[in-house]
Amino acid sequence: MKTKHLKTTTLFALALTFLSFTGLNDKTVNVKESKVTWKGYKVTGEHEGTINLKSGVLQFDGANLIGGSFIMDMTTINTTDLEGEYKGKLDGHLKSADFFGVEAHPTASLEIKDAKGSNGKYNVKADLTIKKITQPVEFTMYVMENSATAFLKIDRTKFDIKYGSASFFDNLKDKAIYDEFDLNVTLKF
Repeated sequence: MKTKHLKTTTLFALALTFLSFTGLNDKTVNVKESKVTWKGYKVTGEHEGTINLKSGVLQFDGANLIGGSFIMDMTTINTTDLEGEYKGKLDGHLKSADFFGVEAHPTASLEIKDAKGSNGKYNVKADLTIKKITQPVEFTMYVMENSATAFLKIDRTKFDIKYGSASFFDNLKDKAIYDEFDLNVTLKF
């Protein structure tokens, strides 16, 4: 009887141990230590800057990434390659209705729908919402110990951001702004 009880107790302990290593768990993103940078391109050059995260979480099944969601504070969009008057003008223009319309749309979000991969490299399918318009995006995410990185190329015109787009306006010449912009994301959790 003692042997049967010992076997049952051992099996129960092993099952709990296994579940603790393979169970579902959420890792909250440290928004103060994480960084989202953007880069936009135009015929005559480029500009770059940052956007703050409001919140974020990555979901894991054991060590495997299975989901996540993030909210970006679009009111914090900031140009880092300019100073003074020109920085103020570009920051204001990016926040205006010509671009992200942050007064009406103060946040953007990303929700991971599918993540496939192993050894810290995942092919991610997600829904990105900007200006209340949701579009699917795909990118690669690398997960290491307590951090993750991703690089996204976003077509702004899919989110009704058409200002200066040669795809929609003729005769822009050197005033044209390319449709795609980059988001580089480094998450700490």
